[in-house]
Amino acid sequence: MDPQFLILGVMWYIVFLFSTVCHEGAHSLAAHLGGDSTAFHQGQASLNPLPHIRRAPFGTVLVPILSYVMPPHWMIGWASAPYDPAWQRRYPRRAAWMALAGPAANFTLVLCAGVAIRAGTAMGVFRVPAYASFSHVTEAAVPGSAGAGATLLSLLFVLNVLLGTFNLLPLPPLDGHTGITLLMSPERAVSYLDWARNLQLGMAGAVLAWVVYAKVFDTIFRFFLAALYPGSHWG
Repeated sequence: MDPQFLILGVMWYIVFLFSTVCHEGAHSLAAHLGGDSTAFHQGQASLNPLPHIRRAPFGTVLVPILSYVMPPHWMIGWASAPYDPAWQRRYPRRAAWMALAGPAANFTLVLCAGVAIRAGTAMGVFRVPAYASFSHVTEAAVPGSAGAGATLLSLLFVLNVLLGTFNLLPLPPLDGHTGITLLMSPERAVSYLDWARNLQLGMAGAVLAWVVYAKVFDTIFRFFLAALYPGSHWG
């Protein structure tokens, strides 16, 4: 196996695991602040990846590695933070903010990566790529460790664009299906969540969401690229 492929895989996994832990940790911390300490007491309201790996070893270890090895060599996976359903029914608005905290963490990472990329470009360390792809948002202007930095920031930027926007889709079990209840009265929010829970979509809902998302991701990706590099165009 190509050593370069293995090195890139390690970078992918570092970014994936960090981004996923930030996402789930934000859920856990928001729930704790809102009165549900279920995830907090299991150690998930932190950046320690071990509680998340123990809870979802397939989604945090096996599936990401397998998805990277298989074409198109992207890394996907999942994790979850436990919560008390009774707390959600008692405080639907707090639960909605808890759900939106995960994507908010991803967009914060997008912003941090974008600021680092723009700063590196301004200092001449990075340059705008001639062609922007899913894992190639910036490239090094100078040799050496700058190349690894450009790759890590590119992956951090794009993977968190994907995680943040995908999880906002209003389909269970994604965060958007709970977050959307902020637009409802508390009573209607509880009825909606009970209805969605009774559908028992589970993984089928995630697959359906991915089919829908795949049709719009290119547009979303280009929107964020335009914000990162105003005035730049790619074919």
